[in-house]
Amino acid sequence: MLIEVDFTGARSGVPPERAPATADLVTALEGVRLRGLMTIPPRTPTPEEARPWFVGLRELRDRIRRTYPDVLELSMGMSLDYEVAIEEGATMVRIGTALFGPRAATGTRERPAP
Repeated sequence: MLIEVDFTGARSGVPPERAPATADLVTALEGVRLRGLMTIPPRTPTPEEARPWFVGLRELRDRIRRTYPDVLELSMGMSLDYEVAIEEGATMVRIGTALFGPRAATGTRERPAP
């Protein structure tokens, strides 16, 4: 399991200051293994401007690892900023748009050619 960390209050997830306590709760659950943390930073004009969120998640993971050494994964970075995320320690990136192109507009459906 990954804990989603919300640094801005604009997305789902726990605020960074609650992540260690959330790790305590998750690791106490039977049959659940905490593997890491994830975040999705706000859209930024340049990939470099997303770096502070990636640094923050890496530092938070490192702090949690002092208690839970198996917490290794960092899921952060998407098609526009994944290179910066990897520089900051991402072990998982979400690059669907780079691989498959942009999504269809919400509420529309692509129809196969006849």
